[in-house]
This record gives sequence, structure tokens and C-alpha cells, in this order.
Amino acid sequence: MTETAPRPTLEAVAARAGVSRATVSRVVNGSDGVRERLAERVRRAVEELGYVPNQAARSLVTKRHDAVAVIVAEPETRVFADPFFARQLRGISKELTAHDNQLVLLLTEDRDDHERVGRYLAGGHVDGALVFSLHIDDPLPGLIQRAGLPTVFGGRPDWSGGRGDVVYVDSDNRGGARDAVRHLLGLGRSRVAHITGALDQTSAVDRLDGYRDVMAGADPRLVVEGDFTAASGERAMRELLGRCPGLDAVFAANDLTAAGALRVLREHGRRVPEDVAVVGFDDMLPIAEQTEPPLTTVRQDIEEMGRLMARLLLRELDRTTGTDGPPSGVVLPTTLVRRASA
Repeated sequence: MTETAPRPTLEAVAARAGVSRATVSRVVNGSDGVRERLAERVRRAVEELGYVPNQAARSLVTKRHDAVAVIVAEPETRVFADPFFARQLRGISKELTAHDNQLVLLLTEDRDDHERVGRYLAGGHVDGALVFSLHIDDPLPGLIQRAGLPTVFGGRPDWSGGRGDVVYVDSDNRGGARDAVRHLLGLGRSRVAHITGALDQTSAVDRLDGYRDVMAGADPRLVVEGDFTAASGERAMRELLGRCPGLDAVFAANDLTAAGALRVLREHGRRVPEDVAVVGFDDMLPIAEQTEPPLTTVRQDIEEMGRLMARLLLRELDRTTGTDGPPSGVVLPTTLVRRASA
């Protein structure tokens, strides 16, 4: 059998650095009050010995776990199939890793999952939570509030009841939708349809509102509800062609929906963009570049949204009493990216 080398201790680090155990503890736990010359000696000894702080003991001192719950209010089949979630999780992970924090991924699909997540959050395992893809009737905000955890939400909340302390990061969904529809009208199209996202989510509602801002008075049959999936794009496109065969443009609530709509248009012999122009939302590579034809779409910086969510939460966790907290809401701009579909 191979003997395992003993794990370096605080005492060993203190002996190597020529300082007290208390000084090593303050440096390792990020406390103030240690002269830089001594702190540098401690850091050098930590590196030379390969000392790794005991997280349980460190938490007793710092009252921090250096772990953040990332809660996606979707079933795992959706999370791992839609590249939107991978992009946002990558942004979150990069920011947390840069600050030596662990990401704890929690997914919710049914009532049992909500209860499990609520118990976990209340159990004191994490310092805060990042939550996105909430649905309007989701119980998660209430569970998180009862747990008393600092939280940043992805997407504009509509369940806050006017509370000014709800921190969120979103894209300009309504403005981006207006840009998409104006672009289609600028191409000379007049019967512009919209395939919505899931209307129990604020992003879909905002994009529908942006469409209506520009298409006020349009035939209501030109709007069909989807759910942000390619399958819903196919279903909705078939319904639109049956309702309004003379439509000449489609604004889809996201790129997956647009990809599904493009497949149905091709099946029905409609040329894109000659007969029907199509615009999506997200600029989700490689989807937008690999559709046939490549997709004109509204770009939102999904990875940056994730990084900003994590940044705001870490700032809230680090801020001292009496300092200003983060802004209640940050809305990032969108950009229209023109390709061959419109």
C-alpha cells in the first residue's frame, strides 16, 4: 500500500513563514490587519507547502462557503438541449471561477424539485443564488426569500410586487423585437407574423409587446404562441400558413423557433427570403449561421448576462454594511445581425 503524505497544517505554514498561527489564519481567510511583508511570507509558505485551507474550518471564520447555487427553472431535458442555457452557464462559471467560488447547479421540473431546492437553500450550503428562466407562477422567488439568500435573477421579474430590492439582469427584449420588425417592414414586407416564446415568461411577453409596438392594428391571426423550441416553431409555422397563406415575413421569438419555422417554409416550397423573410432572436451560434439560409437575428450577449449576474451577486456578498447595493435592474442592449434570411 502507498502511504499518503500528511496534509500540511496551519502550524506548518506558520513555522515555514516564521509567523504565528493566528497571522497565517488571517492571511488565508482574507482578513485585514496583516502587514504586506508578513502576508507575502505567508503566501509564499502556503505555495511551497501546498497548503489547502479546510473549507469547513474556514467557513466558521469567514461565514462564507464560497459556493453559489445556480437555479434553472427548467427540466434537464430542456437545459441540456437548448444552447442558450449552456451559454449563460458558461458566463456564470467563468466569473465564479475567477473569484474562487464553486457553482452548484440545481434544476427544477416539478413540485418535488421546488421543495428539494427550498430545503437545500435554507440549509446554509451556499452564500447566494443565481436564478434564471423563471415562469410567472414559479414558487422559487418565495422559497428564496424565505431562505434569506442574496439573489440575482436572470430576466425581468414580474412577481416582485413592486419590491425595489430585486436585482436582475436582462436584455432589451422589447427594443430588440421592435428593431426586428422595423427591419422587416423596411424590406417592404407588410404581413409580418410573430411566433412567440412561452408567454408565462417575461422575455416572451416583452418581445410580443415589441412586435405590437410596431405592428399596432395587425391581423391578430398573425400571432401564434410557441415555447422557444424548434418543435413549437414548426407547429406555429404550419398554423400560420393555414391561417394567413399570404404572409411575407416572420419574426420568431428565438433562433430555435426560427430554425423550426424555416424547415416548414422549405417543406411548403416557400423561398426565404424571396417569398417569406425570417428574423430570429438571440444570435445563437452555430444555429444562426447553419440554418438554410443563415439567419438574420437580434443578438443578445447571453454569456455576458451570466457573467454580470455572477458579478453583481459577488459584489453584494462582499459589500460592507452601509454601502450602496447593486442596482435593482441592469438591461443590456441588443443588436440586429443581418444575414441571408431577411
